Amino acid sequence: MSATHRADLIAGLHALADYLNANPAVPVPEFSTDVLAHARGTDEEAFAEVDRVAALLGVAVCDRTGRGGHYKAVRWFGPVEYHCVAIPAAVMALHQAGQSYASSVIPDREAA
Repeated sequence: MSATHRADLIAGLHALADYLNANPAVPVPEFSTDVLAHARGTDEEAFAEVDRVAALLGVAVCDRTGRGGHYKAVRWFGPVEYHCVAIPAAVMALHQAGQSYASSVIPDREAA
């Protein structure tokens, strides 16, 4: 990620917060909201990135890979959740395989 993108993202978050503060009639999420950073690379590289981010955030890693899940670091800032996640290649492949059937399943419109 470039320094310019990082600065633009942070400025955008500040602008959103300022706008919402100045315009109380605009709704906000009722429960919480997420800021999601995806770790990239091989499984080992992505897991190492999550480990690095977890140390920066001062949190423990949540490892659900043994159950077909993700490897992530999460920190809450009030109702805002920041998480850095690594999706193992095998988990992503399983997801993509399931999605390959999505266009073949057409709900019966009368039953809806």
